[in-house]
Amino acid sequence: MKRSIKNIVAILAIGAVFTACSSSEDATVPTDELAGLNKFKEITNDTHTLELYSHRDVEQGYNEIKIRIKDNATNNYVKDAEINWTPLMHMSMMTHSCPKSAVEKVTSNGTLYEGYIVFQMPQNETEYWDLTLDYTIKGISYTATTTMDVPASAERRVTTFTGTDGIKYIVAYAEPHHPKVAVNDVILGVFKMQDMMHFPVVDGYTLKIDPRMPSMGNHGSPNNMDAVQLSPGELYTGKMALTMTGYWKINLQLFKSDGTLLKGEPISDTVTESSLYLDLEF
Repeated sequence: MKRSIKNIVAILAIGAVFTACSSSEDATVPTDELAGLNKFKEITNDTHTLELYSHRDVEQGYNEIKIRIKDNATNNYVKDAEINWTPLMHMSMMTHSCPKSAVEKVTSNGTLYEGYIVFQMPQNETEYWDLTLDYTIKGISYTATTTMDVPASAERRVTTFTGTDGIKYIVAYAEPHHPKVAVNDVILGVFKMQDMMHFPVVDGYTLKIDPRMPSMGNHGSPNNMDAVQLSPGELYTGKMALTMTGYWKINLQLFKSDGTLLKGEPISDTVTESSLYLDLEF
């Protein structure tokens, strides 16, 4: 009897190990990759259909975009693609790109790829954005291009300016998507125009944050923290305190790593808003 109990315990232990391994492996497989996402575009070429998703409507400013690639012959989604993208603004006198991230896999066993694009200006009747996706699957290269609908944002979520060093910069609001009456984790992008096609993240700068409510005596809020990088190449993370719902102007000052002020002013009795700001309403 003792031997039988020992054997049962051993079998159960082995089963637990296999179950744990199986659960660990399955943990990398998302249950619903598309939860909270809306498909806003499909691009089709001879071999694939590329599906574009986002948490909200694409507009002027910072946009998180996710991509799936479906094989038209099998209807299966591709899990091993390498993707590069090029957004282009076609203006009457020139063409230029904008800040963008690399496109990376969301999970190792999933079908979604993700990145961000900062459309620093909206479309108009004669000028428009398009997006080219160049991708490789099993050593074979493909491409697909589509126009992008980029309306003006209702709020000031991105701003372009020339700093005191003569360089053109772009600052963009990324998160929170849904601000709360609380001390919010805030993420901002700081980029520079290297040339018309390249807008890299700048490293080692500091964004001072001073949210104000113009309609409420321009009062501020406590416990804000400067936005800084955690690692080179990343967006900037800080704290933004919002003490009530309504319209907030996020006054900013941008400093280089050596302390040089590039843009913006501190708020005082005589200076009610910075020349560098973003805004939100919730």
